[in-house]
Order: sequence, then structure tokens, then C-alpha cells
Amino acid sequence: MAVVDRRQQVLQAATKCFSLFGYKATTMEQVAKIANVGKGTIYTFFTNKEQLFNEILRDVIIEMKRIAGQEIRRDKAFFDNLHRVLDALLEFRSEHELFIKLSQESRDFGTPQAGEGLDKIESVVLEYLEREVEHAIHQGEIKECDPKIVSVVMFRLYIVLTAELNKVHVPLSKEQIKQYFHLFLAEGLARQSLVQQQQR
Repeated sequence: MAVVDRRQQVLQAATKCFSLFGYKATTMEQVAKIANVGKGTIYTFFTNKEQLFNEILRDVIIEMKRIAGQEIRRDKAFFDNLHRVLDALLEFRSEHELFIKLSQESRDFGTPQAGEGLDKIESVVLEYLEREVEHAIHQGEIKECDPKIVSVVMFRLYIVLTAELNKVHVPLSKEQIKQYFHLFLAEGLARQSLVQQQQR
């Protein structure tokens, strides 16, 4: 069997292990068993479990960037692109078993590596949002603002509307999510601007 194939076998087996057992409970023995290779074979490619985990995260991040890139249409408005990309990324995240397991492990056991893995993935989404906010500012689509602050607010708001709100409210449809997102970010809640109020 080719060396590249064995490496891929190990990565696939490790992804399965981390998705089933989480970071802490996954062992190199389990990975070797699922990959159907000797434990020593794993160490020819990866020095330890952490390096193996980081390689899997790198592959996930590459896939997320590819998904985001596919959704961007430069002929469309900023908020249309934003909805499409966030929908695609959150759908990918909700269907990817590794995300689900890492989220559970981080929440229930506070495993540092699980939390750090989720942070790495989140930072990729935030970097993407920041670039898109900067692009929209340069295009005159949105007001001058701090892209870093706005990207964090956008991401958190989207997670609240798509996931966290479901705990206390009937899940919103995609159209409702889009409407609320537009209300809070594109229009603002105030009927008139603070400047207009202060001029009175």
C-alpha cells in the first residue's frame, strides 16, 4: 500500500475516533485499530496525538474556507452573501460529528484541546467575516466601523438566532432569521438615529 494511502487511512481513523470519543478519550491504540495499521505506523507520520488532531483541524478549516468561497457572489449585496456563507458554514458545522463531540467535551469536561480546537475553527469564520466587512466598507455598502467588532457581533447573533434561541423559542425559519439579522444589523432598532434625536 502506498505511503500516502496509509497516512490518509490514519487521518480518517483518527477523525472517526475524535468524533466518537472526543479528544481526551482517544488513544493512538484506538486509531491504529480502526486504521488497521500498527501503532508504529502512526508515529511515522505524526509525533503525537496533538499533532494528529491539529492535522484533522487543518483539513476541516480548509474545507470550511472552500465552502465559504463557493457561496460568495460579488454581484450580490453584502448581506445576501453573508447569509449564504453563514448558513453553509453552520450547516457544515452542525452535520460534522467532530464539531458536535468537541462542543460536548468542551462544555461537559472542559478539555482544553477541545476548546482550543473549536476556537481555531471559530477564528477562521471571524477572519472571513472581518474581510467581508472590510470589503463592504470599501464598496460603500455599509458604514465605517471596526470590522473586528462587527464580525464578532454578527457571528454571535447568527448563532443565537439559529441555535441558542431554539432552547426558549420555536425555531425560526431561514427567512425569519434573515429578517431579524437585517433588523438588528442593517437597520438598527431605533426608529431614528441618535444624531437626529440629539438635534432636537
